Amino acid sequence: MYSILYIMKYLSVFGIIVVAVGLFVYMPRVEQPINETQKVVAGQNTAFMHVAGGCFWCVEYDIEYGTGIVDVISGYMGGTGENPTYENYSQLGHREVVKVIYDTEKATFEDVVWQMMKYADITDGEGSFNDRGGQYAPAIYFLNEAEKISAEKIIKIIDDSKRFTKKVAVKILPTVPFYSAEEYHQNYAEKNPLRYSYYRNASGRDVFSEKYWTKEELATFGTPNEFKVNIIKKTSMQNTQQEFIKPTEEALKTILTPLQYKVTQEEGTERAFSNEYWDNEEEGIYVDIVSGEPLFSSTAKYDSGTGWPSFVAPIAKDVVIEKIEKSIFSTRTEVRSKIADSHLGHVFPDGPSDRGGMRYCMNSASMKFIPKSEFAGTKYESYLSLFK
Repeated sequence: MYSILYIMKYLSVFGIIVVAVGLFVYMPRVEQPINETQKVVAGQNTAFMHVAGGCFWCVEYDIEYGTGIVDVISGYMGGTGENPTYENYSQLGHREVVKVIYDTEKATFEDVVWQMMKYADITDGEGSFNDRGGQYAPAIYFLNEAEKISAEKIIKIIDDSKRFTKKVAVKILPTVPFYSAEEYHQNYAEKNPLRYSYYRNASGRDVFSEKYWTKEELATFGTPNEFKVNIIKKTSMQNTQQEFIKPTEEALKTILTPLQYKVTQEEGTERAFSNEYWDNEEEGIYVDIVSGEPLFSSTAKYDSGTGWPSFVAPIAKDVVIEKIEKSIFSTRTEVRSKIADSHLGHVFPDGPSDRGGMRYCMNSASMKFIPKSEFAGTKYESYLSLFK
């Protein structure tokens, strides 16, 4: 009798253990509050930290190719609600944040902080470029007092340099639980190069960085490698570039209208308010009238009041070439297409400040509009992703 009771007791305890283990296995995973002894992870010389600088697609991209970076994970942090999703994280008070895992023999906490600072608008405490709200505001999370002091010193250095007209608005906060974002957000630039390239160019992030930091400063740490840059460049132009051979001057005169030829080949300018696309509001893309290479998207178009089609950014950074024009009375920047070398118009630094501050003032005669409804089954089909 004693033996039977003992066995039943033993089995009951065993059952409780099994249930407990099962619950543990299926519990949602989240990082718990961290102390200094937890800093070293994934190897003796590896540490982690968290930073926020606006859209986590961009922050991840700007950091992950830096020297000594082991991994960068997009996620949510800083709110009160648990297990946030992309649909509700802002309502729960979270920011878009990246977790950075780095090799302590090749990179430092300070390296990562500087990298985030150089590629974000660190003077904007209310959002990030086109993305507005606290969920996009910049922040640095510290694990210990030494990291807090380091972050404060970097902010002081930047403020003292008077590099910006406004004070740095980056929050310095203690590390709290971090929740990984959905898988489709991880390595987003690599998975969706076209859509990412357009989003980034339209945001004005790179224009802002290049305005306040030198090329040498931007290249000091974490500049995306050549392969990554080429993914975006090839996605947007490779088919057109492989197929296109520019017609002779005589042929162009028969292919183009007199106005199209004058604008694209002789740097002419059409009349304001009486051209084809200045007030076009249909969704689609604008391509080079000669080569068909994609140049601008309707999502970047806005009414500048000038009477010419105006855009805040090209469809990708490398589809146009900008050339400085100097005359006795003025200096301005000409915009030409990359493949066909067509004159398109000019770019001016008086565009919407919340969208990068640039105005690409184009001639309708240099472009052809392709409606979104006509993309399917053509070489422009991949551009449908811009409108989702």
